[in-house]
Amino acid sequence: MAMQFQLNSRSSFVALCAALGLVGCGPEEAAMEERPGMAEPVFVNLPDAATATPMAWPAIEPLALDPEVEARIDTILAMMTVEQKVGQTIQADSGAVTPEEVRDYRLGSVLSGGNSAPGPLPYADAQTWLDAADAYFNASLDPDGVEIAIPIIWGIDAVHGHANLRGAVVFPHNIGLGAANNPDLIEDIYQITARELSVSGHDWTFAPTLAVPRDDRWGRTYEGFSEDPEIVRAYGERIVWGLQGRPGTEDFMATGRVISSAKHFLADGGTIDGRDQGNAEISEGELRDIHAQGYYTAIPAGVQTVMVSFSAWNDVRMHGNQSLVTDVLKDRMGFNGFVVGDWNGHGLVRGCTATDCPESFNAGVDMYMAPGSWRELYESTLGHVQAGRISMERLDDAVRRILRVKIQSGLFEQVAPSQRPLANNMDILAAPEHRAVARQAVRESLVLLKNNASVLPLDPGMTVLVVGDGAASIGKAAGGWTLSWQGGTHHPNSEFPAGQSILDGIREAVDAAGGTVLFDEGGETIDPTQADIVVAVYGENPYAEFQGDRDHLAFQSPGFDTRHLSSYRDAGVPVVSVFLSGRPMWTNPEINASDAFIAAWLPGTEGGGIADMLFRTDPTFEFTGRLSFSWPNTAVGGGPNRGENQDTTLFAYGYGLGYGDTVTVEALSEESGLSAEDLAPSGAFYMQGQAVAPWVLEAGSDETWTAAEAGRLDAGAVSLAQTDRTAQEDSIQFTWREAGAGLRLASDSGVDLSRESNGEMEISFRARAFDSVDVWMDVGASSADGASHFVPIKITQGPWQEYRVSLSCFAQAGVNMTALDAAFILRSNEAEGEIGLGDIILASDTDAVQTCGDER
Repeated sequence: MAMQFQLNSRSSFVALCAALGLVGCGPEEAAMEERPGMAEPVFVNLPDAATATPMAWPAIEPLALDPEVEARIDTILAMMTVEQKVGQTIQADSGAVTPEEVRDYRLGSVLSGGNSAPGPLPYADAQTWLDAADAYFNASLDPDGVEIAIPIIWGIDAVHGHANLRGAVVFPHNIGLGAANNPDLIEDIYQITARELSVSGHDWTFAPTLAVPRDDRWGRTYEGFSEDPEIVRAYGERIVWGLQGRPGTEDFMATGRVISSAKHFLADGGTIDGRDQGNAEISEGELRDIHAQGYYTAIPAGVQTVMVSFSAWNDVRMHGNQSLVTDVLKDRMGFNGFVVGDWNGHGLVRGCTATDCPESFNAGVDMYMAPGSWRELYESTLGHVQAGRISMERLDDAVRRILRVKIQSGLFEQVAPSQRPLANNMDILAAPEHRAVARQAVRESLVLLKNNASVLPLDPGMTVLVVGDGAASIGKAAGGWTLSWQGGTHHPNSEFPAGQSILDGIREAVDAAGGTVLFDEGGETIDPTQADIVVAVYGENPYAEFQGDRDHLAFQSPGFDTRHLSSYRDAGVPVVSVFLSGRPMWTNPEINASDAFIAAWLPGTEGGGIADMLFRTDPTFEFTGRLSFSWPNTAVGGGPNRGENQDTTLFAYGYGLGYGDTVTVEALSEESGLSAEDLAPSGAFYMQGQAVAPWVLEAGSDETWTAAEAGRLDAGAVSLAQTDRTAQEDSIQFTWREAGAGLRLASDSGVDLSRESNGEMEISFRARAFDSVDVWMDVGASSADGASHFVPIKITQGPWQEYRVSLSCFAQAGVNMTALDAAFILRSNEAEGEIGLGDIILASDTDAVQTCGDER
């Protein structure tokens, strides 16, 4: 039986689910039917398992409201039109909205997503940011046509420094800062971040991340400080104070402070198998005692916004869970700021789309994050207010909260961003004292896992051979959310003008002592016996969000062959591994092949901090970093947590060696527990001449599909063979003899790519026309319910080229992205032809522009 409960003191509704398992009751949350013509607010119906009990949560005394601020809000609300009020609840992405549209729709906020900086790049310099900030801010204050104009607030993900601003300091990611376990340091880091945000004119950062990752396969594990709430709780208030200042003091929201946003409410780190945007099947007690603890310090510290999670709790999306967002967060926990959604997260609520979701607003989301869907969402939300499906009480409550934050933050008294005190001040950006704090953070974040025979510290007067693809690349060391959403090694070091690579930090220390540094990135060209020691710097390539989700924890080196490590030791040269990663990983072979092994996480732009610890450049330096995540001894599963699964733990929570510790790490088992199929690349459909499970390569037409054995098939109108692109038989040679013939990558398991579609992922493939003419093909996808959609693509003659189609094209056309039976279909338009096809994968949309085929 579902329970009846109060929405809040102003209104109520009955959340009744007829019975578990009946139509409208799952597997996700049920939505109200018959939306047209309804005259009452619409809500998500909550089953018992997803209905919180507010009285079971510790109460927080709300911060006192300023009567003068509340009176000012009353005055402003009385002057605003309904259209203005709705506009305040909409946040658009700067890549999809103009200043004129901000003025015309009276939008409340603009964000810049990870790839949405002004200009041609996903990042920009301070002046370019300021020019855009001025344009949006001034447009929002244009008084034409309104009784009062409301200033806009501009948000960005500055999650480890202001990493979309060229020249800013990039700090270690949170996983490393958790290992440092230093609340004073964390407050300093976020105060520096706030000051550098002020240089570019930003008002608001989407930090702190208060997730407690419980499955290390999650692609956002590195955004969490710890698998245990203890450190997260200790850091919550200090980060808020670092960004905003302390409430009730003159420093609160003073010059050099920005609005903070605690995220992602709630249990984003508790999903099944660590799936980003997934479902946390946990008890309310675990939800409260593990995943909510950071909010119990951030809210009393005055955090002004809370971002709701993409994820679900017991099959109900957080964006639609009124019992948690309103009854617990706002009422029981006393949060009086405003709740913002995540990137079209409202569209994941059952019954909703990215452009239409009153259920999310009524659940307590005060501001939709609607990057490219904002215009249609504005229109539908206005319509719901006018029809009574969103009450005026609820609308006024949301706008009151938004205005409260804007007034408390001084936005109504602010001048244009470029005229503010710290704007474009290059003396602040990457100031020496900022870099010193970042370098300290690197030193304190490092965890020494192995130091057999006390190899460390090294003598800087030796000859040091440095190998590995992480040594010279600042982009690799910094990880995701650096210059772009996904980060990447394609960002050259020149784009980090205030940064230092790990290699250059090593050179600095060794040169000062009269030693010699040899560098061989691939580890194949320099005889290791020329050196006294090998320092190998390698690890995961950068990623962000769901693109970093993994099926297992086995480290598969993407840019350096770690088998070289054993050959160095066989040659009599000791090896020190500096391992770069966004999570603990099964690295037993690498640990065995190393005399010393350092978990360096993702240290950012101050590579010299690693050299400080390799060579102990100051006798007061000590390895103080301790694991805030348990280290696994198997690649299977999502890794152990503190006090749990001790049989799968190699190094326990809190482990870490100092220079003087004489612990010997004996030889470890190199049996990962995984099969060859388990180790297949993730995010791939067809690679290296074969389909990747669960996908099967088939050929034929809509009437008949036949599986291709070993990539080969001759089925009358269709022939498949293998051809060479970059390696022997790594691609498909597709020949057809009638229009409509095609091939597809199919699965009978109903694969869910909805989050990839929502996250602006694209299908990428390589192709070329073998004949002397270009060929028109249709690229499509289909779902198990029979829906399909195709877009035209022109495959050109000549060399192989990359082609892309946005997954969202199929979703918007009605393909059920939660149950795909064919993720890629290639269908001929011509009566006959021949093309080559290979490397069919998921790829990030780097230009944030939807690609739905070519115009014929």
